[in-house]
Amino acid sequence: MIDKGILTDKVNRAIEELRPFLHADGGDMELVEITEDPIVRVRLLGACSSCSMSMMTLKAGLEEAVKKAVPEIIAVEAVEL
Repeated sequence: MIDKGILTDKVNRAIEELRPFLHADGGDMELVEITEDPIVRVRLLGACSSCSMSMMTLKAGLEEAVKKAVPEIIAVEAVEL
């Protein structure tokens, strides 16, 4: 069984490492949930929510950083709430 608390901490640390780059472009993101699969779901904020490059940032940036820090994660998805 995967400890969601530990996963959440690790994922948040990966997001924190990317946050300065997101802020530089007027954007941000926040962790919404980690599913049972385990898939990370994030919400894109600010400029990231409407940026045409946001999916590239999500997949090439955040997903790679998260998978490196937390190999149990299989994917990162953006959600709109």
